[in-house]
Amino acid sequence: MQILEQRFLRGPNVHADSPCLLSVIDLQELYGISSKDIPGFNEALLNALPSLAGQLLPIGQRGGFAQRLREGTYLGRVVEQVTLDLQTQAGAPASYGRTRPVAGRPGVFRIVCAYQSEKLVQPAFQLAVDLVTSLGNEEEFDLAPRLDELRDIVARHAIGTSTAAVLAAAHERGIPTQRITEDANLFLLGWGAKQKRLQATTTGDTSFIAVKIASDKQLTKTLLKEAGVPVPEGSVVTSVDEAQRAAARMKAPVTLKPLDGNQGKGVTVDCRDAEQVARAFDFARQYGRRIIVERFVEGRDYRVLVAGGKVAAASYRRPAHVVGDGLSTIRELVERENENPARGAGHTNILTKISLDDHAADMLRKQGHDFDSVLPAGVPAELRGNANLSTGGTAEDVTDLLPESTRLLCVRAAAKIGLDVAGIDIVCRDIAMPLDAQRGAVIEVNAAPGIRMHQYPSSGEPRDAGDAIVQGLMGESDGRIPTVAITGTNGKTTTTLLVGHTVRMAGKVAGVTTTEGVFIDGKQVTKGDCTGYWSARTVLGSPDVEFAVLETARGGILKRGLAFDRCDVGVVLNIAADHLGLDGVDTVEDLAQVKAVVATSASKAVVLNAEDPLCVAMGRRAKPEAEIVYFSMDAENPVFLQHLEDGGRGVYLQDNAVVVADGNLHQELVRVESMPVAFGGRARFNIANSLAAAAALMASGFTNLQIATGLSTFVSNGRTNPLRTNMFDIRGVTVIVDYAHNPAAYKAMAEMARALLPGQLVGVVTAPGDRRDEDLRDVGRVCGERFDELVVYESQSRGRAVGEAVDLILDGAEETGGISDTLHRVIEVGEAIRHGLSLCRPGDVMVFACGSSLQVFVDALRVNDPESADLVASQV
Repeated sequence: MQILEQRFLRGPNVHADSPCLLSVIDLQELYGISSKDIPGFNEALLNALPSLAGQLLPIGQRGGFAQRLREGTYLGRVVEQVTLDLQTQAGAPASYGRTRPVAGRPGVFRIVCAYQSEKLVQPAFQLAVDLVTSLGNEEEFDLAPRLDELRDIVARHAIGTSTAAVLAAAHERGIPTQRITEDANLFLLGWGAKQKRLQATTTGDTSFIAVKIASDKQLTKTLLKEAGVPVPEGSVVTSVDEAQRAAARMKAPVTLKPLDGNQGKGVTVDCRDAEQVARAFDFARQYGRRIIVERFVEGRDYRVLVAGGKVAAASYRRPAHVVGDGLSTIRELVERENENPARGAGHTNILTKISLDDHAADMLRKQGHDFDSVLPAGVPAELRGNANLSTGGTAEDVTDLLPESTRLLCVRAAAKIGLDVAGIDIVCRDIAMPLDAQRGAVIEVNAAPGIRMHQYPSSGEPRDAGDAIVQGLMGESDGRIPTVAITGTNGKTTTTLLVGHTVRMAGKVAGVTTTEGVFIDGKQVTKGDCTGYWSARTVLGSPDVEFAVLETARGGILKRGLAFDRCDVGVVLNIAADHLGLDGVDTVEDLAQVKAVVATSASKAVVLNAEDPLCVAMGRRAKPEAEIVYFSMDAENPVFLQHLEDGGRGVYLQDNAVVVADGNLHQELVRVESMPVAFGGRARFNIANSLAAAAALMASGFTNLQIATGLSTFVSNGRTNPLRTNMFDIRGVTVIVDYAHNPAAYKAMAEMARALLPGQLVGVVTAPGDRRDEDLRDVGRVCGERFDELVVYESQSRGRAVGEAVDLILDGAEETGGISDTLHRVIEVGEAIRHGLSLCRPGDVMVFACGSSLQVFVDALRVNDPESADLVASQV
């Protein structure tokens, strides 16, 4: 087998609503061979991956895939199922898969596999191919080491439990989240102006100065004391002698810890003599240069979580310990406890494994034990002086026990330090009593507190600490900005710009993506074709954007999927033959399936062309909560009329006016002659684009006045909308420069140009070479019927011999009865433009279509007419 192509479909796509890896593979010599035809294949595969037998058939029958193997299934399907199972075995479960043959390429298949981790799914797919290939060739395969590599990948890129809890809470609230990179634990919650950043429990609102204060334990105590919060007295030292003198002055047991430590590292409590202080100092120095010596506060260790100015949870933290059984040594008891599936390394599990290190030995020595001591049944032994979960401790929820005075004290402590999310460490005998009644104290305030203990306590009620953090960060907002996604075969860019312009005129900061670039508040920030995943991400990730308008092209959907899980309004303008024969899209129905991804992603409204049956059909697939809004150039269109009769809303053209309709209420919005983009009513395709824009804006909540203002002030020219019906006067000849490149667009452009002037109509046309032969001939037929003189040039050959696409277009033109004198073959674009102009007289109209830029037109003019070239250049 050979992997020919792979791409990540990161958002909703034609295969699924969730991220998928799309792979194209060639089965080569294994093509046409079924699993039942290979001796020992099924047994070897199920021995290697017994879990495959538990996978479900589509009908829900467990063990179904094993049955499929026995009945015989083709190896592309086997690769799909093995990829999914390998991800599950590695610790990142995935269940959706799909395998389809590639038309016209025997042995080549498209395989789609869902995934959680991009870092995992590609090596998992490669391993599946290697495994199936080896077993298919009746060769042995050692799966274990390769599967361990996949597990290592999952472990390296795993999200911490605290971060995962916050993200889960965000998802529950419908807040979109994005991991900034696969290698960082940094996330974006929300879009545009409503976005917030998150790293574990540190948020974008967390003050840098507050974090610095919290990391300086002595400064923290000073500020807390100033705020009336009880803290243990102490001092900062840098030597053993200083530490021993400080302890002697207190005349009480002391605690030693690094000044800027965290997670309980380097902490020793209840030091009662100079020798214990010296050992504790040496231990603390492993984690910091300056050491705090403070009064030991006797009692239990509690952690209170404050988020968004409120107490979210409280836990009693018990230090790492074991309980004797009268038979086992302490070492054996620890080993047994570390086998608990809830314990893992670091912060990846609910609990952390207990370490038997020098500090544990010292703690046991104080209790008269060592690692080989056998504890009597029921007798506990503590292995840590602190109760942090990161050092093996456990937690019990005590949130409901906190008195109001302690709650207020904790909120005041977090506010004094300046933290939006804080872990307040309290030591006291009984958390149910006020601190001042028992000499309790706040011993630390922690930035970026872990929340495992609250989400997954060893006993007591679990608290959704992640949700409390999200509430404090986002309030009641779902983090989303209004988003309109616009697709279709023709008219996307103009419609997108119309909507974006109206949004700006209404006073909002619009983020817009088009084939010309990315625009933030009307300023271009990126140039080029920006109608795909990454460009949409640029807009959604811009912190100043209040409203997103995203042109969403076929190519972007097929290559990466959508950049959003859902939009507010999805617009589908039309479906016409274009790009057929590429990426598995062979018919206009296939193309409609691709465009429908936008329609099905809309949560508020779907705007559809009532005159296009393929668009109308998409309404049946819309989300139940999404409103259907139609637009129509024909006021008598039966689909449109029935929709209004049923109480629906829409926008239509009647008596040269744009009319909005809401059931029986019809209101004129703007006259066509008042819209510059309509070119006096001649550009009917732009009138249709305006209807769609008005419908999208209406569905987004804009008023009729705001919509009318936008439509009547948007000017489509070389500056605002390059290559979209840009008109120039070249010595009495009206030249229209447009990106038309498919039959439907050429038909609309020729009709508009014919309506401008009574003179002859000259076309300078082409189409990309990756279109099918028949599609290129269709371009020729449409143009041959509509232009008086036709000049065909070479655009992008895209795998064809130079001139081949030109000849196919001319073949189509000849089929319409065009005579050789009116059909011109000029390969080079500049020469074609100049030849087309040479065929014109003042009063004629020339259409130059499918150019890559307006600069191409300027350069062509400059050869013979530099004055006209300068004039055009000044207008773009």
